[in-house]
Amino acid sequence: MEFIYLAIPLASLFGAIVAGFFGKQIGRSGAHCVTIIGVAVSFVLSLLVLKSVAFDGAAVYNQSVYTWMISDGIRFEVGFLVDGLTALMMAVVTGVSLMVHIYTIGYMHDDPGYQRFFSYISLFTFSMLMLVMSNNFLQLFFGWEAVGLVSYLLIGFWFKRETAIYANMKAFLVNRVGDFGFLLGIAVILMFTGSLDYYEVFERADNLVAASMQIIPGMDWSVITIACILLFIGAMGKSAQVPLHVWLPDSMEGPTPISALIHAATMVTAGIFMVARMSPLFELSDTALSFVIVIGATTAFFMGLVGIVQNDIKRVVAYSTLSQLGYMTVALGASAYSAAIFHLMTHAFFKALLFLAAGSVIIAMHHEQDIRKMGGLKKYLPITYWVSLVGSLALIGFPGSAGFFSKDAILIATHNSTVWGSGYAYFAVLSGVFITAFYSFRMFFLVFHGEERMDEHTREHLHEPPAVVTVPLILLAIPSAIIGWLTIDTVLFSDYFDQAIIVFSEHGAMEALAEEFHGPASFVLHGLAPGPTWLAAAGVISAWYIYLRKPGLAATIRARLEWLYQLLDNKYYFDRFNEIVFAGSARAIGQVLWRLGDALMIDGLIVNGSARLVGWFSGVARQVQTGYLNHYAFAMISGLILLLGWVVLG
Repeated sequence: MEFIYLAIPLASLFGAIVAGFFGKQIGRSGAHCVTIIGVAVSFVLSLLVLKSVAFDGAAVYNQSVYTWMISDGIRFEVGFLVDGLTALMMAVVTGVSLMVHIYTIGYMHDDPGYQRFFSYISLFTFSMLMLVMSNNFLQLFFGWEAVGLVSYLLIGFWFKRETAIYANMKAFLVNRVGDFGFLLGIAVILMFTGSLDYYEVFERADNLVAASMQIIPGMDWSVITIACILLFIGAMGKSAQVPLHVWLPDSMEGPTPISALIHAATMVTAGIFMVARMSPLFELSDTALSFVIVIGATTAFFMGLVGIVQNDIKRVVAYSTLSQLGYMTVALGASAYSAAIFHLMTHAFFKALLFLAAGSVIIAMHHEQDIRKMGGLKKYLPITYWVSLVGSLALIGFPGSAGFFSKDAILIATHNSTVWGSGYAYFAVLSGVFITAFYSFRMFFLVFHGEERMDEHTREHLHEPPAVVTVPLILLAIPSAIIGWLTIDTVLFSDYFDQAIIVFSEHGAMEALAEEFHGPASFVLHGLAPGPTWLAAAGVISAWYIYLRKPGLAATIRARLEWLYQLLDNKYYFDRFNEIVFAGSARAIGQVLWRLGDALMIDGLIVNGSARLVGWFSGVARQVQTGYLNHYAFAMISGLILLLGWVVLG
């Protein structure tokens, strides 16, 4: 099996290298063929690994592949840990990536950076695989930074656009803030356990529990709490949790296929996966769990509200990603790690579907993204319409859809949780059900129903995109509809995660849910009772009434709540706050340091000052050279007298 584990990430890396370095030689078809074959190999092998773990009872694989360095007894290695959690993530990452690769053939058909784009997305897949397959913090950090680097390259793929350069720099800088905390967390763990290997760290976790440190003089802090919070700060950056969420909406500046890959299966899921992998540590600190659940609830509720006022089709879907990541984070804080990973899996399929469907609409609309300039597209784009409906129903948790099973599991687990902050979290995620349904179907109705608002030229050329675009949509719609039925029992209520996820008995939110579970059909019937499903239905009906039945009502509501609209439209002024407080102060400090250090000290004193000193001394010394022999003789005799006097007196 070791050969298979090596082949899974290396197949994608091989495709990225060939397309990147030899793109001109192999051409467009060669670039997409080699990368798609590479990711397809990774996907097929990942399915084999998933089958062996889920159905054949394969033992956990935890081996070092390569030792990079040994320093002071600490081993820095490349190694793989393959268990139920890893196998599931590998299948999701490679499966969604394969659909995105195929879709990209149609979406990027006329782009001059065609080969470069395929190289990047294949490298993205490799980076995420190295992250999820790691068995130590060194490799985890490598994959962590690699997905950040490739996301920077992809968000700014159209680098001639000022907005793209701004967006990728914003993503890079915000993630550096999170990664600084993440690196400090790894350093704390290394300092108190003496190892970077997961299993060794977990075995020595008592060292973290017993130790304390003083961040503020006179106040003792639990090391395990500090370590977990620092690790989660890294997750806040990668998985875009408040207040480190500001980069994710701007990532829409990249081409639509990469929006799907970032939001569905790679970068933003890295933080969720990491916290689940670190469950043996997080279970030791209720304070850290409370911090996680409050941050997740805040993100889920408040970012969902912002989605209501967005008019860019991709940004609506982007804010739904922020909200759903908040749901996953809430589940992590409630110790319902399996529910978080389950929602990560279902979300990957329907969110990739929604992004790629949005891309299909954008292609048909000649790259128009404003939903206010659409309408009535159902008759022009029938395939896109139906797959978008499937994705939207999964997103809002329609009974029987994939999203229903995972979202309801999170709601019930949060309700059962006893962690501090769980009451606030339950209110936030329950309210989010209505909000999600409202903004999702606001977009759906404005795009596909009602009055046609596009210009005449666009209307005359509207047609369904080619099969290379629509086939991946159909293939993603299938799991978006049925994957919950097939996997809820295995993922949530069996021993599938027993060797990967640790949950203490006092954090029994999932145990209470398991006692009430009697199969997927019963779960669906239970969901039809008054509760979340009715809230979702109310959201859909409200969107239909406001935007289709009474289209003028939206403007009236906005006029009466202009202050709230401005607050949401400006995204709670996070960007302005960051621009003034952080960016502005950083620039001001930079100006002061430049004036004091560069301009005054370096240029003024060291470089220019030394030049002026030499010039002055040269000017003075020049006066000694008169050219008269009697002056030189007088100077020599005076010097000789002084020298003789020094010798005699000395």
